[in-house]
Amino acid sequence: MKIDVLLGLQWGDEGKGKVVDVLAPHYDVVARFQGGPNAGHTLEFDGIKHVLHQIPSGIFRENIQNIVGNGVVLDPVILKKEIEALHKFNISFKKNLFISKKATIIIPTHKLLDAAYEKSKGDKKIGSTLKGIGPTYQDKIGRVALRVGDILADDFQEKYQTLVEKHKTILSFYEFDLAQLQELERAFFEAVDFFRTLNLVDSEYEVNDHLTSGKKVLAEGAQGSLLDIDFGSYPFVTSSSTMAAGACTGLGVAPSKIGEVFGIFKAYCTRVGSGPFPTELFDVDGEAMRKEGNEFGSTTGRPRRCGWIDLPALKYSIMINGVTQLFMMKADVLNIFEEIKICTHYELPDGSRVDRLTYELNSEDAKPVYKTVPGWFTSLAEVREYDQFPQELKDYVKYLEQELGVPIKMVSVGPDRTQTILR
Repeated sequence: MKIDVLLGLQWGDEGKGKVVDVLAPHYDVVARFQGGPNAGHTLEFDGIKHVLHQIPSGIFRENIQNIVGNGVVLDPVILKKEIEALHKFNISFKKNLFISKKATIIIPTHKLLDAAYEKSKGDKKIGSTLKGIGPTYQDKIGRVALRVGDILADDFQEKYQTLVEKHKTILSFYEFDLAQLQELERAFFEAVDFFRTLNLVDSEYEVNDHLTSGKKVLAEGAQGSLLDIDFGSYPFVTSSSTMAAGACTGLGVAPSKIGEVFGIFKAYCTRVGSGPFPTELFDVDGEAMRKEGNEFGSTTGRPRRCGWIDLPALKYSIMINGVTQLFMMKADVLNIFEEIKICTHYELPDGSRVDRLTYELNSEDAKPVYKTVPGWFTSLAEVREYDQFPQELKDYVKYLEQELGVPIKMVSVGPDRTQTILR
């Protein structure tokens, strides 16, 4: 068997959690391969909204095994709270949640470092979630980080203290107040004790054994392709590989084992934090889009920047990831517009037009070139089949398919799992 990969093609918040929940019945295993508690995967069913930050989105399906891979960075405190919040749903974590011993741990001083670094940037700040993600990945690359397996070692406390002293030296340079550290550490060590009771495994063997035995595995990405550490709008990116290739390094799977690559995108664009966003709207349309789509971060609560769909950016993400199927989310948010705009090219300061995300676009002002199409301007709340789509929405889907060169196999017309139309 091959592992299928599901990931976002924009700047995150595309609706990956909902899609995993819809696809999950067709899989035996769902595995997270990168990111950390900066992710916020929202699922809505039976009238209840659920937000998962570190646990894979297959956790609500009783017969699915959920694996947190080595590429993830984990905050024990947030994980403990997340598990406790799900107790009322009678989920058996001992049965279906497994965590890689090679996953990296976020410790309290990572969060303090995150805050210190962001504050020092002033008006050039990246827009970090301040969850300690970046500093943790820095320590991982610097080969000084703590991993999940370390909490089982007799000298864990000594390893922890060595890393903390290193962090304190850096924080003293920034003259950062450490008053909250003691309380953060109390919650951290309490969570570590809880952490030790979970299924801690060599996840690369778990995943590959499942594939060898013929089980179906879905790799769940976090954030979005345009936030990738290598290919995103650097430096306004996350600290991990959000691309399909990240599933290989984040789970220990060979490239030859990658099967379908499901690319998720919104029918428009959003972004949280700083960085380039050519189609961003600063007018009443942008505000209406934000209100209609409830575009506020599920992790941070921050208002998301909103804009029209960006085809050059989507084509770039599709190319880099080798996307085989597209899923379009939140089509219903565009119900309120009589006309819809589609960015087909960028106009550069010298007057030239391009349809590629070149290196220079990070530093140059790119003006979007739009194609305007009719909107459907009607509710999609009761739509449950593709044939019920208004013609304008069918035309929108058809045009995007033609331009992107990949079939759109799913269209979401509302937050509930029943409002997901398969084509």
